[in-house]
Amino acid sequence: MFHLPKMAAVAVIATSLMVSAASAQTVLRSSDTHPDGYPTVEAVKKFGELLSAKTDGRYSVEVFHSAQLGQEADTIEQTQFGVIDMNRISIGAFGTQVPEATVTQLPYIFRSADHFHNVLDGPIGEEILKAFDAVDVVALAFYDGGARSFYNSEKPITSPADMEGLKFRVMQSDIFVDMVGALGANATPMPYGEVYSAIQTGVIEGAENNYPSFDTAGHAEVAKFYSLDEHLMVPEVLVISKVVWDGLTPEDQALFREAAKESVAAQRELWVAKEVESKAAVEALGAVINEVDKAPFIEAMKPVYEKYVTDPKLQDLVARIQATEG
Repeated sequence: MFHLPKMAAVAVIATSLMVSAASAQTVLRSSDTHPDGYPTVEAVKKFGELLSAKTDGRYSVEVFHSAQLGQEADTIEQTQFGVIDMNRISIGAFGTQVPEATVTQLPYIFRSADHFHNVLDGPIGEEILKAFDAVDVVALAFYDGGARSFYNSEKPITSPADMEGLKFRVMQSDIFVDMVGALGANATPMPYGEVYSAIQTGVIEGAENNYPSFDTAGHAEVAKFYSLDEHLMVPEVLVISKVVWDGLTPEDQALFREAAKESVAAQRELWVAKEVESKAAVEALGAVINEVDKAPFIEAMKPVYEKYVTDPKLQDLVARIQATEG
């Protein structure tokens, strides 16, 4: 998927930029799998408004929501190649290709929303954003993806034993697969857009995600049991193709970064409101929500940490994240 030849893409982008220069505006296409109105979609729109204001209208952003340009795994490569200009992607969709980002996918690495924000808003967050340069995209900012928990069509999950034998959809990430396996369940990687029908037809029993996704994708209609183990707080990341980025002036690159950072506050505000709204919506559908004692789940993750945190640099990164207040 990564490090594809880019000569053709460079030519296409260069031509596009020249045409846009003639019309005094460059319209950047940005992809998102979520529906219109979703906090990440609205945040990228906000980024576009800020960018347009900062560049006196020379740049604007058109957001293609609802996976119009493809599912995340497909759009990553298109963004790297410069076919898609920008993308809002869950870090989990990058799998283990960015080692520093892999650390943020470790189960229970973040203790709370405050801890999550304190880590990503500081030097550790900047270090992780910079690491994306190695895979042909430039990461501009982190958005909030909320806490992910397990949900299924069979029963409440109160302990790892309750997961034995159940099939859960996960993103195409080795860590997610091993996380589910460590809890005694079976992981089934599949695109987000296929989850509803897979649960409905019994191909899988459940999945794992945050309240807004559980709600807006309709999964609460087919999987009534939502168990708050909050195993992951996986950041969303706003990226721009390096092909496009390299065509910007240093001054414009700075404005892009400013606009992205400023859009974060709006996204977080929208996210909090959406979580409240989605929790009420799934409860109205009859979803059964239960608290979970996280201790045995955290204990079960030791083999996952041992497998993925072997490099001393990553061990240091994990230690610095765990030492961050929050």
